[in-house]
Amino acid sequence: MITDYNTLSGIDKVAILFIILGESLAMKLVKGLSETDIKRIRSKIREMGAVSTTVKKQVVDEFYLSFLSKKFSEGDGDSKRPFQFLDGMPDERLLALVEIEEPRIIALAIAQVSDEQRGLVLDRLPPEVTGRVLMEMGALHKIPLEGVVNIASQLEEKSHFLPRGVDFSRGGGKDVAEVLSSMDPAEETKYLEAIGRESPDLLREIKKYHLSFEDIFQFPDNLLRDLMNSVELDTIAMAMKGIDQTIIDRVIENLPQKKQAMFEPLEGAVSKKDIDMAQKNIVAAARQMEKDGRFSLEDILGGGEMVE
Repeated sequence: MITDYNTLSGIDKVAILFIILGESLAMKLVKGLSETDIKRIRSKIREMGAVSTTVKKQVVDEFYLSFLSKKFSEGDGDSKRPFQFLDGMPDERLLALVEIEEPRIIALAIAQVSDEQRGLVLDRLPPEVTGRVLMEMGALHKIPLEGVVNIASQLEEKSHFLPRGVDFSRGGGKDVAEVLSSMDPAEETKYLEAIGRESPDLLREIKKYHLSFEDIFQFPDNLLRDLMNSVELDTIAMAMKGIDQTIIDRVIENLPQKKQAMFEPLEGAVSKKDIDMAQKNIVAAARQMEKDGRFSLEDILGGGEMVE
């Protein structure tokens, strides 16, 4: 186990920082790393044994004091403060973000906003929660520095799921579904899984409006035929790469005869990125058909009838 901070090299400290914060967050904070640097850090992490809690705290303290405190407080154009995402956030969105959190997190978040906005949030919280939040605000200095960074990162990620409008009691699932549809498939899946763990009720609401590539194969034949006829044959072939042959056969059967004759499955290896993009394009075409009133997604996925 690594217990002596003074024996650490620069790359050792960065590797430990990556272990503490996770690669995604650490790369956002440590600017200017080349691909070679990142490979060296990953290699160092694999070689590194256990690290004592004391050493981890010393690494984060050094990083926070020498980089975060100085650059973030000076407003470095290439950096951003951990809670910068709260700047300009409307009152209702801020309240919706923090009201379900524990008092310490609420206190840390509202400590970053204006006195006016802070007062509004406190006024809207239940009295017993407000009292606990005020107590926590007096003890924020006790939160470990790495904890501050982690809390900011988690809240920023959760903020992406908030509905855009002021009314948070209706339409939330639809707004979140629209945000998810703009992401690449890997991110979309990751966030759906995270929402499912955090709020199964919200996930069920999102599913009423969220269309995945797999959902398309629940379409009736006439709708599937119209959809596949609206996209390029090359896109269909790419999207079908790795899909069960039964599904591929059904898709081919619903193509116009000319396209059926021209369809050729892709042979050999292709990049997952290209497959994801092709599937995303087909989903986008289906969403457009829904906007045009061709069908109701809730009816299709819920087993109802297609809109005429």
